[in-house]
Amino acid sequence: MSIPAPAKPRKVNVRTPEVMAHVQAEVETHYRSTIVERLRQSGGVLTVGNTTIRLARQFGFCYGVERAIDLAYASRKVFGDRRLFLLGEIIHNPEVNRQLSDMSILMLHNPPTEEEFANLEPEDIVIIPAFGATTEVMKRLTARGCGTVDTTCGDVMSVWRRVREYARRGLTSIIHGKSAHEETRATASRALGDDGMGNYLVVLTLADAERVCDYIRHGGNKYEFLQHFAGAHSDEFDPDQHLKRIGVANQTTMLKSETEDLQGRLRQAIVDRDGSDAALNNFSVFDTICGATQERQDALYEMLKEPMDLLLVVGGYNSSNTTHLVEIAEKHLPTFFIRDSLCLKSLEEIIHFDLLLKREQPGYPDKLLGGAPVTVGITAGASCPNNLIEETILRLFTLRGIPEELVRAV
Repeated sequence: MSIPAPAKPRKVNVRTPEVMAHVQAEVETHYRSTIVERLRQSGGVLTVGNTTIRLARQFGFCYGVERAIDLAYASRKVFGDRRLFLLGEIIHNPEVNRQLSDMSILMLHNPPTEEEFANLEPEDIVIIPAFGATTEVMKRLTARGCGTVDTTCGDVMSVWRRVREYARRGLTSIIHGKSAHEETRATASRALGDDGMGNYLVVLTLADAERVCDYIRHGGNKYEFLQHFAGAHSDEFDPDQHLKRIGVANQTTMLKSETEDLQGRLRQAIVDRDGSDAALNNFSVFDTICGATQERQDALYEMLKEPMDLLLVVGGYNSSNTTHLVEIAEKHLPTFFIRDSLCLKSLEEIIHFDLLLKREQPGYPDKLLGGAPVTVGITAGASCPNNLIEETILRLFTLRGIPEELVRAV
């Protein structure tokens, strides 16, 4: 017989010193890399024979990702044989999610299906991923009575506080992000405010932003506007009413320069319509780009000043922050977005994810063949573990005819 659901959510603390000591040792075993650590300490450059690897100053796991993984591992340690579920993916990296699946952590959809909700019991534990979850999902988990371990990133929760504040002030949240992304959906649900009366509009591209700016300045066809942004606005959103006063926020992993451009365009549209004085009341903005995302983008810009023949970006194909690293780099030099070292088929062929086509396809670098010196840059998004970067480095050297033992000996 099922235990009646409690009236309040049961958030579970798994961060005891003895548990975390065990967890950190286990996580290191799975994801640590001596080669990457040595590279980081030596300035990010490794040359063996005719091949040089240049590693970005900032790359890979951020604090929020490390914390989420630690909490997931700790949950398995604390709850032993109890059923343990993960809401979607803990982060956007297939290797990390595979490790959790191998630990008998069961994967739910985010949001769960009706069947998945019905299957949850009060004895079950549900891990909330680093992206967070919508308020509706959290209410339904509470109604089922199961315990939760919340790994939501602190930077994401900072955005939630901002959009809640916008709702309290009567501002519509304009969210720069991907409307289908877990984090943006969670943020949008908070933009409704504590009373559910707030509104939001999700804007992805600068072209979308210009459409909003034009409506702010001149009005337009409401039906066409809502059709264009279908699925990317609150149910009660009315552009004639809810673009009068706006506050800008963003998915934390967006391209910093694009977010700043979008903010500037929207502010100018409000100024053009209302004048500078009124804009102080009708427009608000806060910098809510994740610090780690910004650091990795800045580090890539810095690395691009150095001579390189090509760049490898390692990470999950559905990782937003990793995708933006690719967008930055491919404007400057041949860039290949790879999931892991297995994508390096040969010196003639690299299987990579094409952002325009949105699928994997073969790429044919022309710099790796022959005995001439070559410099390859490597960076990775905040959800990529060091062991995948190490495997990529070793694979590249091996293809260039340099054995692993020689690389490790340097």
